[in-house]
Amino acid sequence: CQGLFLTNNVTFIAINGLVGLALAPLGWMATLPVMGYVVGGALSTGLVARTQARYGRRTSFQLGLAVAVASALLCGYAAYSKNFWLLVAATVVAGFYNANAQLYRFAAAELAVPAFREKAVSLVMAGGLLGAVAGPNLAAFTRNLTPVPFAGAYLALAGVALLAMALLAFIEFPPPPARQSVSGRSAGPPQARPAPSGGILRQAQDDREKQGTVGVNEGRPLGEIMRQPVFIVAAAAGALGYGVMNLLMAATPIAMQVCSLPFSDVALVLEWHVIGMFAPGFFTGHLIKRFGTLPIMAVGLLLNLLCVAIALSGVDFKQFLAALFLLGLGWNFLFTGSTALALTAYRPEEKDKAQGALNFCVFAVLALSSLASGVLVTTRGWALLNLGSLLPLGVTALALGWLALRQHREQNA
Repeated sequence: CQGLFLTNNVTFIAINGLVGLALAPLGWMATLPVMGYVVGGALSTGLVARTQARYGRRTSFQLGLAVAVASALLCGYAAYSKNFWLLVAATVVAGFYNANAQLYRFAAAELAVPAFREKAVSLVMAGGLLGAVAGPNLAAFTRNLTPVPFAGAYLALAGVALLAMALLAFIEFPPPPARQSVSGRSAGPPQARPAPSGGILRQAQDDREKQGTVGVNEGRPLGEIMRQPVFIVAAAAGALGYGVMNLLMAATPIAMQVCSLPFSDVALVLEWHVIGMFAPGFFTGHLIKRFGTLPIMAVGLLLNLLCVAIALSGVDFKQFLAALFLLGLGWNFLFTGSTALALTAYRPEEKDKAQGALNFCVFAVLALSSLASGVLVTTRGWALLNLGSLLPLGVTALALGWLALRQHREQNA
């Protein structure tokens, strides 16, 4: 499911900026369809958290995929009718799917035994390799499938979402907690208990059932959770790392077109970029278990800095390819590490609101980086865009150093 989600995302990145550039009233608006996707995700985080809490993982994930089908068809019609603002609106709607699918990695951690949580997150992230291969090739293959460029790609994405809906039907999720009446008794009939699988979420739920507290204990207030240093750094590193990746990736198809490179080169660069994003997923979890979360995140930061250095060295195909591959590697180390770090900041009963807050931080930064990507690459150029990415990378470095220093002092206290 993660791989099919990334197929959607990579295809959106590959074509939305180019379709936007062809339809937008002004050149700097080219990445507004990319921005619409993440703005829609940010606006949907609260709604997704509520649907996940009330109806459970399966229903909420399936609802997100239904929205993915509808929005992909709407994007195709917008491209066919050459309606730029309808395209932007359709990508905003698609953001609901984006917000839902961002929780796949957390769901994997909850279904795994505690000792396997980091590896579960890492392996689900590795599923994005499917998107690495399928996304760019789907965009290239369907580019001229219809008389309108890229309209066929949007139609193909509807089929991708339908396939994900079929796969989700085979995944066993624990039922949502029983709702409570004012008297403290369950407001509805007891739900059937699924066969145990050893998942951490199910173990926690069983313990609360034995204590008679299902649906009552909602944990600490969100403000208290978010004030923890570990939550602050996890949110900052995850959001800023994702933001820098999105800033450079969203601009790449436009920058390569400006440099007169063919779309086949664009597809290959994006393919290796996404391979860099998700191939490490097979071992990132093991590295985190062995060396610790913060050192792995620091390696991700260094890889991002190396990406910027290569991007500033020239605008040939080989520089785009190497820079974007390293950008993907750096993102994987930073984002997988921030996810593992965030798992230590909240209790099982606090997961919905904590994960909603984390995703909102990510989407808010992605929205800003999507807009900045189109504005900077069309008005200031590729070099200034890369130089601007050094600011959020510097903030990330300060955050990691601050938390490492705090942990060192606490250990020596």
